[in-house]
Amino acid sequence: MSAVITLSHLRFGYTADRPDVLGDLSMAIPGGTITAILGPNGAGKTTLLHLILGLLTPLGGEVQIAGRALPTYGRRELSRQIALVPQAEHIPFDFSVLEYVLLGRSPYLGMLEMPGEADYRVAQTALETLGLSALAARPVTELSGGERQMAALARALAQEAHILLLDEPTSHLDLSNKGRLLQTLRLLAGRGVTIVFTTHDPEMAVLAAHYLVLMRRGQVIDSGPLEAVLTTDRLSATYGAAVRVERIADRPVVLLDPSSLDGS
Repeated sequence: MSAVITLSHLRFGYTADRPDVLGDLSMAIPGGTITAILGPNGAGKTTLLHLILGLLTPLGGEVQIAGRALPTYGRRELSRQIALVPQAEHIPFDFSVLEYVLLGRSPYLGMLEMPGEADYRVAQTALETLGLSALAARPVTELSGGERQMAALARALAQEAHILLLDEPTSHLDLSNKGRLLQTLRLLAGRGVTIVFTTHDPEMAVLAAHYLVLMRRGQVIDSGPLEAVLTTDRLSATYGAAVRVERIADRPVVLLDPSSLDGS
């Protein structure tokens, strides 16, 4: 299976006098799969997504999308390739949910061009897919945190990109919406969309991902098929804590090692 996203010796730091947030990071993400980037807070996961999207410029190394160096893409062309669902987003205008989702159609519209019937159909389908049709006329500012997260996902679906990046996508979701999110990710992967999401929760990675990238302090600890990478030793190294990987109902489950809690 060929790589759709390739990172080669990537380095990044926010200021010249700070140590690298990411240091000499290389990996390949297969196309049409769901990849989880798993690691503790501060591992550099969100920074990595922003580098893939071109929102940040690396100090060294290269990002390739579909075999092309990232700087060779124009912004509109790249927006047709990649969509981002951020962990949180400030929305300065009082958009309705439908108007907000229609923003996902921007890469397909000309300067000052208004969305047409086809764009509305795409947006409404995205709302239906996520069970948000009843909220279409509701102002986004009146939504709960979980509803906003699902609306952001609907906007990304309306973008019809080939690659979907999600930053901690379940952080504000209840169990019902978490289940709907997982169903949607699997549906998209089945259609050939490449999905990459960050998480600090091993359970989310187990439930959703085909491939796993373990990160700690700006470095990749390991990457590969989930079953091969999700091991007791590798997760303990990733989190700097004693954890155990067990199998329950024929799937891996990550547990804190009780012996690490007794203070001995």
